[in-house]
Amino acid sequence: MSETTERPDSATPATGWFVYGLVPGDTTLDPAARGLGDPPGEVSLVPHGDLGVLMSEVPLDREFGTPEDLVAYKELLDRTAAGAPVIPVHFGTVLGERDGVAQLVDTGHDYYLDLLGQLRGRTEYVVRCRYVEQRLLSEILENNPEAAQLREYVHGQPEGGALEERMRLGEIINQTVEYLRATDTEHLLARMEPVAVAAAPRQPMEEDDGAYVAFLVETAREQEFDQVLEQVAGEWGPRVSIRLIGPLAAYDFVGYQQPAEVG
Repeated sequence: MSETTERPDSATPATGWFVYGLVPGDTTLDPAARGLGDPPGEVSLVPHGDLGVLMSEVPLDREFGTPEDLVAYKELLDRTAAGAPVIPVHFGTVLGERDGVAQLVDTGHDYYLDLLGQLRGRTEYVVRCRYVEQRLLSEILENNPEAAQLREYVHGQPEGGALEERMRLGEIINQTVEYLRATDTEHLLARMEPVAVAAAPRQPMEEDDGAYVAFLVETAREQEFDQVLEQVAGEWGPRVSIRLIGPLAAYDFVGYQQPAEVG
């Protein structure tokens, strides 16, 4: 009787390990933690010395970077950061083998350990301010006679007419927004400095963005942070709407910029 050798199914795709972030080795992973994929992959915390690496197994025959992937990546890191310090690893980092964590962390082991110590008991919040169009326009027209005259003139012209005047009015508005964005950012940084460990201004994402700043905050002082931000909102009045995003993993304070916001 001849022997038969069982061969692996060639149709089964090869798998690798998607890396989310680094945490202290003694971190307790939430059993409900899930990663990328449909259905979502089970996340493992792979210890390596004093560090732990958050990973999940993924097929290598797919591309990463869909909105769903980015959401899953951020949700895992942000939920983890609520209970332990975490260093995000660049989105899209995939190891061929689970044991590849040694190569991933050994060269920067002491640096990572020190950084995790600095992040312990701290979390990131992002303050994104946006100008309310009608309120902002009213303020510009009230304080700039030239803009008010141009607005009155073009208002009575047919659509597509008075092109030069429209362009000049748009220029004044854009310059004013840039000035307000700079001064409002300085004001926000000064007001939040006493209740934040560090700050990292971000580039505006939209034309109507005002101050846009990430703050590293002691978790024990989150209430103070909220109170001061409410005071700032009162100082700016109705021309600015403020969105507070967080708590988040400390993307802006580990030498790594998170992917663009999704949704």
